Amino acid sequence: MADDKRGREKQARDAERRQQERDIETELERGDEREPPVDVVERDAFEVDLDAIQFPATGAEVVAEVGDHTVESAANRYTVRDLVPETDAERFDSPAAVRVQVRRPTVAAAMTRVIEASETLPNAEFGWSQRNAYELTFAALVAADAQDDDAGVTAVCDWVVERVRKKNALPTSREVRRHAASFCRENGYAVRDDEWLGI
Repeated sequence: MADDKRGREKQARDAERRQQERDIETELERGDEREPPVDVVERDAFEVDLDAIQFPATGAEVVAEVGDHTVESAANRYTVRDLVPETDAERFDSPAAVRVQVRRPTVAAAMTRVIEASETLPNAEFGWSQRNAYELTFAALVAADAQDDDAGVTAVCDWVVERVRKKNALPTSREVRRHAASFCRENGYAVRDDEWLGI
């Protein structure tokens, strides 16, 4: 492959795609969900309709086909529309990628809001590593408070969306982690230095 800008961009896209595939495989193999499992009966109907979609598909296409299905966690009820960004920029290579997305509904709902807010920015790049860091931060917030897993996620997600509106830029993943760590400490949640939020 030529060592020019196009070649480097293709290598970066390929590396990102491979990382996404590895992450999906890991998520599917792991049975240790941080959130309670979703309702099985509704999931069966969702699975049938999801398998009928032609993949690869955009987030908008997935939402158009299965957006009205509901996914329940122990704390809340979500529609797939709440969990999958309704945008053409978001692409899913397989039904497994969508399943991974809806498996952790609290994190998926927050990421959907952030991704849709980032779509309003001109020339905004929300790369895979930054998105992964955001997801890890939201997952750490869920784990920090087992009683009310939405409180921290909602607060940090609201902060990110507000920053996008006010500053016309996504905060860095480090800024998001710092804000999440501050939220945890202000609300009495223990954050050790060796944890993701221990920044």
